[in-house]
Amino acid sequence: MTTHATPSLAGTTLADSPIPLRLRMATAWTSFMFLYAYVDILHFYSPGVLDEIRGGRVFEFDLSQTFSTTALALMAVPILMIVGSTTLPARTARLANLVVAALYVPVTAFNIAGESWVAFYGLGIALELGLLALILRWAWTWPRRLEVSPAVREAMRQA
Repeated sequence: MTTHATPSLAGTTLADSPIPLRLRMATAWTSFMFLYAYVDILHFYSPGVLDEIRGGRVFEFDLSQTFSTTALALMAVPILMIVGSTTLPARTARLANLVVAALYVPVTAFNIAGESWVAFYGLGIALELGLLALILRWAWTWPRRLEVSPAVREAMRQA
């Protein structure tokens, strides 16, 4: 007679399933965008900000269609990287992640210019830069697979 022991819950460990690289990158871009948006939203609660916006100014720029279109285009790129990280061919996705993340490092760092709430913006920017660093690392170390030519594959099969 065979008996099967059921392990107690106290003695079990949770399985840690690997998360696919493309999903990790899309999640990092999503987190980046949430941080970026949340920092901007909280910025509206800073004294005088809404008055400046109502007066037609954002930072040092006049509020205009050109400014708004430029801001939208600037944020559309990382937003589209969420989709691109999961749908572009591997070589293109890797290159796009490397280029876009590298370009957004100075864009992100620039956001602290002229701000008086250095701790608030410093934390937001540090978190955003950390995510960009992760994206750069993951894209740089993108796994490769060995390509075997059809002739070599046939030779190996016949051997």
